[in-house]
Amino acid sequence: MKNILVIGATGQIGSELTMKLRGIYGNSNVVCGYIPGAEPHGALLESGPAEIVDITNPEQISATVKKYNIDTIYNLAALLSAVAEARPQLAWKIGVGGLYNCLEISREHGCALFTPSSIGSFGASTPHVKTPQDTIQRPDTIYGVTKVTGELLSDYYARRFGVDTRSVRFPGLISYTTLPGGGTTDYAVDIYYAAVKGETFKCPLKPGTFMDMMYMPDALRAAVEIMEADPARLIHRNSFNIASMSFDPEIIYNKIREHIPEFRMEYELDPLRQKIADSWPDSLDDTCARQEWDWAPEYDLEAMTRDMILNLRKKLLVPEPAL
Repeated sequence: MKNILVIGATGQIGSELTMKLRGIYGNSNVVCGYIPGAEPHGALLESGPAEIVDITNPEQISATVKKYNIDTIYNLAALLSAVAEARPQLAWKIGVGGLYNCLEISREHGCALFTPSSIGSFGASTPHVKTPQDTIQRPDTIYGVTKVTGELLSDYYARRFGVDTRSVRFPGLISYTTLPGGGTTDYAVDIYYAAVKGETFKCPLKPGTFMDMMYMPDALRAAVEIMEADPARLIHRNSFNIASMSFDPEIIYNKIREHIPEFRMEYELDPLRQKIADSWPDSLDDTCARQEWDWAPEYDLEAMTRDMILNLRKKLLVPEPAL
């Protein structure tokens, strides 16, 4: 049985991934690592151990690894794209300096390490349609720069020191459980909230802005499956393209209106988010993930939309419409 430390466990991905990992490996075997001001609550706190683990503090990480005999680290600490642009120095400190701390501790203690990358690791000069696994990566954002650096640094530690580093490039992630945290793709979460609450949605991106997206259950499963994959099959490590669906604001809007016909959307463009989105891929080629560890998504746009609306109505206490 694995002993797992999740760093950034109260964040957008971490809060859901920690609970999924506890369901698989046992509550007591998965440590929720958090920072002051982002304490765990509810089931996340009550179901298993929690420790203050600041990724910029290697002593804290090392002490927790020793205390719980950790053999696997999920490093989810990061500033998301739009937030990182406002605080680039902190984004580097967390994204690269924090990763270095995790790599060194993994080397010293023999831990496997998962550090997600992103579609943000690509840039305007990358092929935008069916972006290949191996292609030019010249991102225009500090978020993307930290992700590319992280991919290269993780591969170096795997080659040079034998650290078992693995990663996926997450698309935009959509979830009804946790609120968005300042990412360029967050509009695809906000739009469902507006629809269920009966509000007009103010879309920050223009029509025709395609981006790869994924429903959170698929993303969580990918994070588990890549760490369970047979290492003998892995040609790549850091980082695998994974894909599920690609759409622009008009497509998701019209899909939601199939279920909530009265829903309305207006455009109120955010120049920063638009600039970032324009530099990212429209869609990813995930052939290598499918071949090397049998990746396959379970949700498409229709299945995700049905599930999002159903669960948000429950969460927001919005009754089902009368037939």
